[in-house]
Amino acid sequence: MQAEQPLGEHTRRVARAYGCAADHYCLPALGFWDRFGAETVSRLRLTAGLAVLDLCCGAGASAVPAAHAVGPGGRVLGIDVAEPLLELARAKAVREGLVNIEFRRGDAIRTELPDGCFDAVVCVFGVFFAPDMPAFVAEMWRLVRPGGLLAVTTWGPGWCEPASTVFWERVRAVEPSLFKAFNPWDEITTPVALQDLFSRAGVEHSAVIAASGEHHLANPDRFWDVVLGSGYRATVDALDQEQRDLVRGQVLGELRSRGVTALRTDVVFGTAQRPK
Repeated sequence: MQAEQPLGEHTRRVARAYGCAADHYCLPALGFWDRFGAETVSRLRLTAGLAVLDLCCGAGASAVPAAHAVGPGGRVLGIDVAEPLLELARAKAVREGLVNIEFRRGDAIRTELPDGCFDAVVCVFGVFFAPDMPAFVAEMWRLVRPGGLLAVTTWGPGWCEPASTVFWERVRAVEPSLFKAFNPWDEITTPVALQDLFSRAGVEHSAVIAASGEHHLANPDRFWDVVLGSGYRATVDALDQEQRDLVRGQVLGELRSRGVTALRTDVVFGTAQRPK
């Protein structure tokens, strides 16, 4: 068995953040993970018997729908660096009776899998965590067989607004060095940016569209579930307990006063088909 490659510092930071976020990942306030994972897969129109690779698979939001789509004769492999999320994904697959799916801990940007071994490669809300995004997309493209499909989904502009601005302003007031120190999802938020990323990676004839949306919360306090179950977790965990309590109190206090129960969840869907 091949030894697992050591993770770089950038990847270890992502693994720490999302490993911690796993304790909130499946709460109702985080339902957008499953929503957009399933929507990404539905856009590929997968058929029975295909082989699918899900990179940065998290808790299985896109891998599980893909496993249903390809059926018992197909197979799905999900790879992620955060073992706690993979444990959630494996449990979900068991609950849904899926035997055609495997979840493996590993670095999505260095899979060392053979060229062209998948009919579809999927990456939902993960490409922006790569220190070299064009190289990561090129790696995904390498793994797509002739005639196969690539799907990359990113957040659009204004993710989690208006709560996001409130959060970052309160963080800046308490600990300026942490202000947007970890928010890589803002690196690529438009169709033009994603189209350009595909081009720089050597992916031709891609189709990129933006879709606007909202995510509704039961009440303003549920935004803190989103904070603890997403990439914001890295920032919160870098605060000491007193700072954390202060930021939480101020953020939720303002959201309550404004009656904020809806968050922007704009996304950008990108797909491409490799020539046969």
